[in-house]
Amino acid sequence: MPNRIHALLAGDPVLLLFAVLLVGHLIGRLALANISLGPVAGVLFAGLVFGHFQLEIDPTIQAVGFALFIFSVGFEAGPRFFQVLAKDGLKYLSLALVVGGTGFVMTRLLTRVFDFAPGAAAGLLAGALTSTPTLAAANATVQGSTYVVPDGATRAEVLSNITTAYAITYIFGLIGLILLIRVLPRLLRIDLVAEARAAEREQASGQIRAFDPGDIITVARRVENPALIGVPLGELYERIAGQVTIQKIRRDGELLPASRDTVLERGDHVSIVAAMNAELRQVLEAMPEDGRIGPQVMDPDLLSYVPEAAQIVVMKPDAVGHLLSDLHAVEQHACFVSTVSRSGTDLPVGAALELNRGDVLTVLGPRAGLEELGHRAGHLELEADETDFLSASFGIVAGGLIGLVAVSIGGVEIGLGSAGGLLLTGLALGFLRSIHPVFARFPPAARRMTMDLGLLLFMACVGLRGGQTVVATLQASGLSLFVSGVLVTAVPVGVGYLYGRAVLGLNPVLLFGGITGAMTSGGALSVINEQSRSSVAGLGYTGAYAFANVILTIVGTLMMLL
Repeated sequence: MPNRIHALLAGDPVLLLFAVLLVGHLIGRLALANISLGPVAGVLFAGLVFGHFQLEIDPTIQAVGFALFIFSVGFEAGPRFFQVLAKDGLKYLSLALVVGGTGFVMTRLLTRVFDFAPGAAAGLLAGALTSTPTLAAANATVQGSTYVVPDGATRAEVLSNITTAYAITYIFGLIGLILLIRVLPRLLRIDLVAEARAAEREQASGQIRAFDPGDIITVARRVENPALIGVPLGELYERIAGQVTIQKIRRDGELLPASRDTVLERGDHVSIVAAMNAELRQVLEAMPEDGRIGPQVMDPDLLSYVPEAAQIVVMKPDAVGHLLSDLHAVEQHACFVSTVSRSGTDLPVGAALELNRGDVLTVLGPRAGLEELGHRAGHLELEADETDFLSASFGIVAGGLIGLVAVSIGGVEIGLGSAGGLLLTGLALGFLRSIHPVFARFPPAARRMTMDLGLLLFMACVGLRGGQTVVATLQASGLSLFVSGVLVTAVPVGVGYLYGRAVLGLNPVLLFGGITGAMTSGGALSVINEQSRSSVAGLGYTGAYAFANVILTIVGTLMMLL
């Protein structure tokens, strides 16, 4: 690196930090066979390159990034974590434990076989399972006061070994897992498309496609079809596949609200709102008997339908554990559910999709309908939401203090550490937020930005520190680390599959989704969705992912203490 550039970066830590982030994002966009490293790995490798030239940054930045990231991970998992523990999601908890536990055991065995340097085991496990929380927890444990540095090593060397081992094993952890998920179904002669259809039938998903605001159409008709007279609207809706509602009725010149119990009369003028053209045609042309409702009428009041987009976070007992159709969003509130997101993963939208605490519904509808539906289902997230930094700051401070508490067992100081403390308070606040929506306001967009920013700051600093010894580590044990990484990636996949089929009896598509969730690999999930031509694997992914980040954070701490 030219001396002038080196001096410039060395003298300006802000410039250095954002230079690493810039180069890292460029590296992360490089793709081979449609597989890219992504920004997180890209920033790590950029940090290693800059760190190789002895460029350093204040470790306080790393500590801040770590705290924001781990706390946000806990907060995001909180609503679903405790709910799933009390329900059938225990099977996904056991799957995440089997996958993570197998990786842990394999790592310990291989570390003994190859006699890796102190800290390399944690980096090996984190990279092979593509688990950033494991890496973060291991780093935090080494920097904690209760960690005893092995003889012949320094704290800085242990931290560097963690980072280098992670970098060496991460590439196969990312790409190798995707290749395994591509190849395994063929080797096992599994028809993923057929299995996905079976899973959809089992879930009774009634899947419909997402839509845009332009797909919502409003028309007004005069009721003349005798087959519709005297029939409650709720019964008519059951005859129609799709999201359709009669929003308003004009009877004898007076506008009336429409509910599922409303009975149509001859001569009523009705406004019909539908989410898709095909469904609208079904309403207008495929009704019983003669088929049509009646002739079109021009009525500005009936044709007035101005939808807004909003997100509703599922929190209330009337929605948690109930089917999406139980909300009657279209019929009662003239609101259309476009997407359902769980732990950041979009799920197949269908009438029989069971809602979980913390699910985020993207909904289009009139403001009044959105407010009514939001009040019933949970919390309505509109554009002007603010973040409750008081609660977030309290959670981070409390987590840090809890992490300082340690007990002596056999002369060894054992405690949660900062990672465990921050994760615990994040889980608690996230869960309490799901019960009391006015508490600890942390909108999804703000939470995602906080998590991503914290993670990138942490990875940039980790890379800069590890880059100072990366070449020496590669020369000493690069090949053995890479081979070990291959085994730690592949063996948990095989063990997880056998356990999921033989013990849990999971559908193969849901099982592959659960395995990728247990290894926190969104890239591998996209491969399953592509091969199965369905997004139903997301149900398995989110089931295991809810526990994986928590389990793998704890595993990162244990790896350094044992």
